[in-house]
Amino acid sequence: MPITVPASVKVAVKDGYIHVEGPKGKLNCKTRDEVTLKIGKEEIIVEVADDSKASNSYHGLYRQLIHNMVVGVSTGFSKSLIINGVGFRADLKDNILSLNLGFAQPIDVVVPQGITVTVETPNKITLSGIDKQLVGQTAAEIRSLRKPEPYKGKGIRYEDEVIRRKAGKTASGKK
Repeated sequence: MPITVPASVKVAVKDGYIHVEGPKGKLNCKTRDEVTLKIGKEEIIVEVADDSKASNSYHGLYRQLIHNMVVGVSTGFSKSLIINGVGFRADLKDNILSLNLGFAQPIDVVVPQGITVTVETPNKITLSGIDKQLVGQTAAEIRSLRKPEPYKGKGIRYEDEVIRRKAGKTASGKK
């Protein structure tokens, strides 16, 4: 399946690396010998060098990695996190995200370079950037600080995540 390349994105292969440059920034990725790339004006075709199992597995991997790089430098990626809980809130100062999550001290998270964090409300955090892996990893690390619990739903969850709620203990009339 070919990867369509927008007109504003430039793709080049040099010294075993594929370089993708667009309006949002630059990304590069090391290529392997098992995969060959045919770069046209409007599309990139990823092909297998031979018919081995390893080559076939790298084919799909590199096709998706290159596709993510093209989408990242042209439109970017974003993830939203919702904080649920009484007194739970987020605050951003410079590149340090301060999270009050019900612990004795607030947790300070240093935002990695290449990620833009916006705190839309004290309970909603949006992470955006051009590298899909870095955006997802940063969101997962922030979520792991206080995962949502199933009884009251308190914690940090993704915006599109559904938490399966459990019924708590109920008092029975039997003795």
